[in-house]
Amino acid sequence: MPHRAQGRKVAFAAFVRRALDEARSTRAWTGTEVARRTGVSRQTINRWVRGEWVSDPEPERVIAFCEGLGLQPTAAFAVLGWDRTALPRQDRAAPAMDPDVEALLRRLVDPEVPDTEKFHIRETIRYLAYRPSVSVYEQNARKKVV
Repeated sequence: MPHRAQGRKVAFAAFVRRALDEARSTRAWTGTEVARRTGVSRQTINRWVRGEWVSDPEPERVIAFCEGLGLQPTAAFAVLGWDRTALPRQDRAAPAMDPDVEALLRRLVDPEVPDTEKFHIRETIRYLAYRPSVSVYEQNARKKVV
């Protein structure tokens, strides 16, 4: 049994390393940026890469890591030997999408739209998705200045 657990650690470490390498090469993300965008701490990601975990990673963190990098969580679950049908997520209906967001998504899949434009759309969406929220206090302060 310990031999099998070590094999899972090695396989998951390789999975995480490949995901990090891909994020670095295609998006120029640092480890800090990956941690920020996935919500998984750098320490946790580093432990995964080194295979230094005693108990299995938390499924929620694995999902957050994968989704933050645009990967399918089921791929990570398969590497860990977990049941892929047992994703710990609540099945909720997706909220109605804003028409402007729908238009952007259509442009991203349109083969007639140049890759450079798609790149700029993705980067703008990433910026907006991960920028810090403005607190209510700051909003009120700005209203008084204007």
